[in-house]
Amino acid sequence: MDIHTPAGRLPFAGHPLVGVSWLLRRQGRAVDVLRPPAGEVPTWEEGETTWIRGRAEWASGRRTERLATAADVEALPAPPPGEGWLYAWAWEDEAAGAVRARGFPRRGDGIVEDEATGAAALTLTARLGRSLVIRQGAASQILTRYHHDGTVDLGGRVEK
Repeated sequence: MDIHTPAGRLPFAGHPLVGVSWLLRRQGRAVDVLRPPAGEVPTWEEGETTWIRGRAEWASGRRTERLATAADVEALPAPPPGEGWLYAWAWEDEAAGAVRARGFPRRGDGIVEDEATGAAALTLTARLGRSLVIRQGAASQILTRYHHDGTVDLGGRVEK
């Protein structure tokens, strides 16, 4: 697979990989592994959720910043001031692993905010060392599962 933004090629991007896996299954061409430039990415389905497995080092260059509350995340302008990729987040329910997040590429390519950022969700999961349920953008829910071997499962439902 080859994944591009208006600014360039990405070695790994979680939600395009989830989407391609889902689409191939619907077309009767299910695969167990996708191969973006970052490496081999296992994929599978559980009920209505399509999953992939990746490594945090494949998603370098994304800075995470914890804010005090979910309301603080909501209140950010799009994009917030500054440079470089920002994944702003706050706990909605820390005990349950529920997070509110927004992703801002800030790379000058016209994409102000990313609705669903699997690579940033993978990075945050690895940094926190725990599985998460992330509410991102206007309507995306990202599921993650942390593994002690350095991998993270990333899942979501795909809408047509």
